Amino acid sequence: MDFATARRMMVDGQVRTADVTNHDLISAFSDAPRERFVPAAKAGLAYLDRDVPVGERADGKSPRQLIKPMVLAKLIQAADVHANDSVLDVGCATGYSSAILARLAASVVALEEDAELSRMASAALNSVGARNVAVVQGALADGWPGRAPYDVILLDGRSEIVPQQLFQQLKDGGRLVGVFGEGAVAKATVYLSERGDVSGRPIFDAMAALLPGFARAPAFVF
Repeated sequence: MDFATARRMMVDGQVRTADVTNHDLISAFSDAPRERFVPAAKAGLAYLDRDVPVGERADGKSPRQLIKPMVLAKLIQAADVHANDSVLDVGCATGYSSAILARLAASVVALEEDAELSRMASAALNSVGARNVAVVQGALADGWPGRAPYDVILLDGRSEIVPQQLFQQLKDGGRLVGVFGEGAVAKATVYLSERGDVSGRPIFDAMAALLPGFARAPAFVF
């Protein structure tokens, strides 16, 4: 498969057409070899307009996925990442989102709780020379307070809850982006931390796989 051509078609047909106008972000998507961040058997799916499964879950639920390029690009653009920013990528999976962020920010902490996905992320990021990314393993919902506070936190998937613990790891002026909601009503949302208060606004309709640790607690039924 001609991955270079597929990558160019993805950028032209999925990223640019979705009102993504940040030139540095477009350049990052144009350069990052997404096929290196999916299992070899699924490399042919890397540039399709869809989420790509990258690992099985021990609980038997839906596998972890790389979110579709359009959703990822719009989330990162909404986060307004600057060259001197520190970023936490929550649920980095195999590290593709971290590779994109590494082109835009000063440093990236790539948080993953699955040991095999962490290993894959480290190998893939090393192969593309993303030296400013540190892959760490831990519970996603806990964030990574040891390197906090962050200018930007990316939830690399969907949450059904408001992540208060992650809000506490934002700098003043920090932004958190992700997909929030249940079922067909999910919205990509950007949260802004200002002087200890965090407010959010929806930016576009989106769907993404639910991240471990971000499910709403079941309601008690009498």
